[in-house]
Amino acid sequence: MLRIADISIDSPFILAPLAGYTDLPFRMLCREYGAGMCVSEMISCHGLVYGQSKTMAMLQSDPKEHPVAFQLFGADPEIMGQAAAIAARLKPDCIDINMGCPVPKVTKRGAGAALMGDPLLAARIIKAVREQGGLPVTVKFRAGIDSSRMNAVSFARMAEQAGAAAVIVHGRTWAQGFTGKADWQTIARVKEALAIPVIGNGDVQSSEDGLMMMARTGCDGVMIGRGALGNPWAFTRTGRPGGLPSLLKGVFRHLELREQFFADADYALGSLKNHIGRYFKMIPGSAGFRRLVYASSSYAQLKENMSALRGEQEIHKNENP
Repeated sequence: MLRIADISIDSPFILAPLAGYTDLPFRMLCREYGAGMCVSEMISCHGLVYGQSKTMAMLQSDPKEHPVAFQLFGADPEIMGQAAAIAARLKPDCIDINMGCPVPKVTKRGAGAALMGDPLLAARIIKAVREQGGLPVTVKFRAGIDSSRMNAVSFARMAEQAGAAAVIVHGRTWAQGFTGKADWQTIARVKEALAIPVIGNGDVQSSEDGLMMMARTGCDGVMIGRGALGNPWAFTRTGRPGGLPSLLKGVFRHLELREQFFADADYALGSLKNHIGRYFKMIPGSAGFRRLVYASSSYAQLKENMSALRGEQEIHKNENP
């Protein structure tokens, strides 16, 4: 069991925040498949403070998904503190601060991974979020700025001293973005330096990979990001099924949860199609299955196409008992 402050997490495997993907239905799905905790998409502190409807909608939650963390990003301590107070009203278990996103539209505003270059400002943000949110705070950051400025250990110590209850370390640098290989040894060095829990992130595609990371680095938990897309089985010991019928069970459960929590069936259809298309990667006939997904012009058509695909599988099963 993993503990962050007073939060008990029954599995060390955590769903990472993924912009455009970790909405409530997908978080609920991953919890059902064994994720110990899930983290929301990263949420703009300014969007919350100014009450932007699309940003406020990202705070949607459900009692069954707990423990859950809402992730905030921004570079202004005062605004981040105010946003934390707003997020706390929805009663997440903790608030995560994004200090690792390498995307230019985030870093050019001084947020995300750019904060690794300004640890004094980062410390002020952590303190403001902790004090005004009144919840345990975790901080997600990277191995460093680039290969010549690998400052994860000193940055982690700063986060601990500023009051973070745990840190999440992505083994890539800001300069790497999502390319190259994650440096798990940096995660091990952070773990050696801190008393609070350290969660590793980077190049984990399955629970088997996660257990390997924990064994090699000593980290207390593992955050699975892109490896969980189209693959909620990443949190299970059995792993991703190879057969289409089992994959389709995951697809339809995903669609059921979406219908349960989103009144507008066509809401963010493009994002949903990206989600569903990933279920069919790396199986025979995947290109054709994915074309069915991306050709769907509405949620109704997408569901109809998936139902037809499931029906074809039933016919084949009956023909070949």
